[in-house]
Amino acid sequence: MSMLLEVSDLRAGYGRIPILAGVTMAMAEGEYLGILGHNGMGKTTLLRSLMGQLPATGGTVRFAGADVTRKKTHERSRMGLGLVPQGREIFPELSVMDNLRMGLAAAPTEDLSVIDAVIEDFPRLTPLLDRRGGALSGGEQQLLALARCLCTKPRLVLLDEPTEGIQPSIIEEMIETLLTLKKRWSLSLVVVEQNLEFITSLSDRILKIQKGRITGETSSAEILSGQVGMEAI
Repeated sequence: MSMLLEVSDLRAGYGRIPILAGVTMAMAEGEYLGILGHNGMGKTTLLRSLMGQLPATGGTVRFAGADVTRKKTHERSRMGLGLVPQGREIFPELSVMDNLRMGLAAAPTEDLSVIDAVIEDFPRLTPLLDRRGGALSGGEQQLLALARCLCTKPRLVLLDEPTEGIQPSIIEEMIETLLTLKKRWSLSLVVVEQNLEFITSLSDRILKIQKGRITGETSSAEILSGQVGMEAI
C-alpha cells in the first residue's frame, strides 16, 4: 500500500513557543485519518504545518513521495493538498458562486465545469449560488468551505474542527457527503475533531494527539464496539 503522507519528527511553533514536539505519522492513499485531542494539544498547528502556513522547525513532511517540508503553501496546493480551516474563512461579501470561483484562482485557466462537478455533491448549495456567503447559516458556510476546497482538485483534504457550532442535521449531511466523496473522488482526508461521533463515523483510523505528539492509535470500530474506553481517548 503506497503512503500518500509521511510525517517524521515534525516540529513547529509560534515564535519561541514550541507546539509540535515531534509528530510522526503516515497515511495511505484513499484513507480517512482522524486526529482526536483536547484544545491546546496541537491539532490546528499540525494541519497548518502540513499545509505550509506554519514553517517547520524540524522534521520532514513527504506528500505523494516528494519532500514538501520547505515548500510554500501554494506549491503544496498545486501538488494536491487542500485545507478547510477552522472557522471556515469564506468571503462573506462574495456570493456562493464567487466563493467557489476563488477555489479556481490558482488554476492556469478558470474551468467552471469543475464547480459544476463539485456542486453535484452539494445539492444544498445549488439554490444558494447567488446568495452572499455571509448570509448563509454556519452549517451552510461549512459546506461552502469544503466545496471551495474541492474546487482545487485536492488529493488530500485537511479538515479542521468542521462540526464547531454546526447544527446536527448539517453534521449528518457532511458525514454522508464526505463518505460519498471518498468513493467518487478517491479522496483522502485528515480530519481534526473533538466530536467523537463525527470522527468515528468517518475515520478508518484515529490518532490521539497530546502535547504536540501522537500518543496512540485506535480504530473507529474499536471505539464503537466499546473495546476502547473513552478514558483511553
